[in-house]
Amino acid sequence: MAYRISNIQLPVEAPETDVADHVATRLGVPVDSITGWRILRKSLDARSRRDLKFVYSVVADLADDAAPAKYKTDDKQVDQYSPQVFDDAQPGTNELAERPVIVGSGPAGLLAGYYLAAKGYRPLIIERGQAVKERVPAIREFDRGGAFDRENNYLFGEGGAGTFSDGKLTCRMSGPDVDWVLQRLADFGGKASIAYENRPHLGSNRLPLLVRNCRRQIEALGGEYRFGCRFEGLSVIDGRVTNLHTSSGTIRASVVVLAIGHSARDTYRMLYDMGIPMESKPFQLGLRIEQPQENVNRFQYGRPEYLKILGAADYSLVSRGPKDLFTFCMCAGGIIIPSISEPEMFCTNGMSNSRHDTPFANSGLVVTLNPDELESSHPLAGVELQRKFEAVAYQLGRRDYLCPIQTADDFLSKKPADAAATLECSYQRGTVAADLSEVLPPIIAKTIRHGLPIMDKKWGSRFLEDAVLVGPEMRGSSPVRILRDRQTYQTPGIAGLYPVGEGAGYAGGIISAAVDGLRAAKAVVRQFTPLEQSAVS
Repeated sequence: MAYRISNIQLPVEAPETDVADHVATRLGVPVDSITGWRILRKSLDARSRRDLKFVYSVVADLADDAAPAKYKTDDKQVDQYSPQVFDDAQPGTNELAERPVIVGSGPAGLLAGYYLAAKGYRPLIIERGQAVKERVPAIREFDRGGAFDRENNYLFGEGGAGTFSDGKLTCRMSGPDVDWVLQRLADFGGKASIAYENRPHLGSNRLPLLVRNCRRQIEALGGEYRFGCRFEGLSVIDGRVTNLHTSSGTIRASVVVLAIGHSARDTYRMLYDMGIPMESKPFQLGLRIEQPQENVNRFQYGRPEYLKILGAADYSLVSRGPKDLFTFCMCAGGIIIPSISEPEMFCTNGMSNSRHDTPFANSGLVVTLNPDELESSHPLAGVELQRKFEAVAYQLGRRDYLCPIQTADDFLSKKPADAAATLECSYQRGTVAADLSEVLPPIIAKTIRHGLPIMDKKWGSRFLEDAVLVGPEMRGSSPVRILRDRQTYQTPGIAGLYPVGEGAGYAGGIISAAVDGLRAAKAVVRQFTPLEQSAVS
């Protein structure tokens, strides 16, 4: 019999192996009667900074003759455990004349591709950027001052924007589909603990290997990749997809999983011009804040020994007001990076490697903007707002992708930027002093000025100590939703088109995007039979 035991609290310095003794105590059985146990969830309780604890939820299997005495008492945190079963889709009966095509190799495209490959559908994945092997040196060259490549950069290429976006796997969702995705990421090269940590993190240094391993498994299962292949259009006859048009030629396709990511603005425009139904949706934008990591560690850890045990500290803050301000994608021991998909535009993001070993901490400071707050009701109005302020940021950056920067104190006091100021920052290409209110809509600048002092007060006036702001931060989520049916995952009136992930407006992070891709792939499987090896050349 399996039992779930919740709220097991151990000091952070205690090894995970100590969990077994606590499980036995809670169940009221000898330790040797536990035939197996595994962690379902592990989170950090930091409410008392001098007494940090890990809180575990565990499932334990008992020998047949073991009777858990505590289960018969009123301990509401112990119960019998029957795990939810992963719903593995059964193939449908419709014949598929050619392989499914997946547009984009970000989290949604990767997991959709892997599932379809594992089920025998031999998917073709097209990616406008290059494979990781070519993508990494191109990014490093840009960071050193090289030219911008609009097809192979921090946002486009194998693995999508997620490959260089820190690798946070935090997700508000739960259930078998989430567990399946986490286990696949562990199989592809992630550490095993990502399956149960409350705030798992892969690290940007590990992600290239992970996406490459995923590709190799997809290829081993009969799938195919085509890099440097940009999606440029669809042919639709009698309400059904028949062909996919790309920069490398036309591909016959009756099933297209559209996993374009949230920054393919040219693709949004092309789809809109084709009449693909879409709408504006709420999205997040703002600035990024960067502080010395030492300051964050000092505030978050009440005892210095916690740093060696836990590594660089992170944080999550919210300021309530007429509009809420919240931190987003906090990168402990990380760096500021460019998040650019078009020439002569500039936007920021953050990343950190698995060691979290830089002297800097950075986080997004973002505000949600709703469609009714935009100047137009056009479905692409949010995209145009992003472009407007990213163009301003590029001009402020001396038309060389330098990062506009300002001290937090100067931004709050509306003090003019000091052109001669040299501010320390992790952005590798270089910075330029600027008035950051110029790269934000007025309501966003006003909200940040209202919320930052509140956040600082929560930290005893130490949150803004030595802090600088950079920006803009415009790519927290997609401002567009491509419409689809809730059951079939297909665009209304266009059979065979499956918009998924962040770019389609149905996800907000690596895990939620991957789960969305998985579920769309299940919908494909339920409709069609697998491809025979001889069916596709």
